[in-house]
Amino acid sequence: VQLVESGGGLVQAGGSVRLSCAASGRTVSVYAMGWFRQAPGKEREFVAGINWSGSSTYYADSVKGRFTISRDNPKNTMYLQMNSLKHEDTAVYYCARTSDIYSNWRNGEREYGYWGQGTQVTVSA
Repeated sequence: VQLVESGGGLVQAGGSVRLSCAASGRTVSVYAMGWFRQAPGKEREFVAGINWSGSSTYYADSVKGRFTISRDNPKNTMYLQMNSLKHEDTAVYYCARTSDIYSNWRNGEREYGYWGQGTQVTVSA
């Protein structure tokens, strides 16, 4: 499976961006998926996770109430709506897929076996 993120760019603080993660090669509709990010000089961190059907989600405390993860299984695509962006949200954002079918969301990096190449989101102060 190939995961391709899009939608990143430069945005002002307080603004919004929607990231997309399009999967090809194999369906992702039966797998939990998630978003991670890596800021310069920092380790990659969990942002949000979603179960295989989209009925259950989980967020890092730092983004809770501002970000929304969703998925459109017929389109084999996952999204991350990012609102009220802060300068500290600046990072490369990665989408990822787990390997267990019909699974709940996961927040551990090691539980994801497939990763996109990342998309840069820069929030100007």
